[in-house]
Amino acid sequence: MLCSRTHGPLPASTRSKMLMQISSANSQTLLSVENICKQFGDRKVLDHITLRVDEGQILTLIGPNGAGKTTLVRIALGLVEPDSGIVTQRPALRVGYMPQKVHVESTLPITVDRFMRLADNSDKKLIDSTLSMLNIAPLRQKQLVAISGGELQRVLLARALLRKPQLLVLDEPAQGVDLAGQAELYQLISRISKQSRCGVLMISHDLHLVMSSTDEVVCLNHHVCCHGKPEQVSNDPAYLDLFGDATAKALAVYTHDHNHEHDLTGNIKPVQHE
Repeated sequence: MLCSRTHGPLPASTRSKMLMQISSANSQTLLSVENICKQFGDRKVLDHITLRVDEGQILTLIGPNGAGKTTLVRIALGLVEPDSGIVTQRPALRVGYMPQKVHVESTLPITVDRFMRLADNSDKKLIDSTLSMLNIAPLRQKQLVAISGGELQRVLLARALLRKPQLLVLDEPAQGVDLAGQAELYQLISRISKQSRCGVLMISHDLHLVMSSTDEVVCLNHHVCCHGKPEQVSNDPAYLDLFGDATAKALAVYTHDHNHEHDLTGNIKPVQHE
């Protein structure tokens, strides 16, 4: 059974039919949005958007700046009201949210440890294991304002994971991370999803890296231009039109098997094989 919020002037018979289809279509569904529309003043931001995130699935939203990606995610989380459409969530869904950026006042004396303990779930053992999993345990006593952009992104991801989320929502998770760290971070997100069976709804511009670690891509530009597996989307005419042929080729699906990992300073460390 999924709980839903219906918005806009839809007839009761239509709403019942749509909800029945969503509920029975896939018992593994965590989040579903159907025919979402949103307008700010005279500007139409979202035009009949439909998508679904299931357990263990990574769905990535791509598109140019101003395409409505963040607005769609905020609507899906119940932070913004759509003008019309249906938002459906699994009852008591646990969501871990990683924002695109967090402004930390330079004069604020707060350590990474204190920042983590301010979260809803501040269990020490869980904090320890989460920081270790993300290879940022050495940062625990450092001031939040003193760590690098890439380190801050991992701290934000760690805090989102403290909720033991069924759905992990990531808004540009690799922002401020160098190229080597981006691929490793996306692979880490993929491993987390597979191990915990949590769904992932992610916004990203790093197409050449993220598309090899995602199950489905939705190309958004106020409406759904195209969607499907990464290989399908990267060859779709709508995708090529949106990004331009030269840019699209540069952002083609990127696959790379790492034979090494990086520590927090960027130095290569050997992979431990069992």
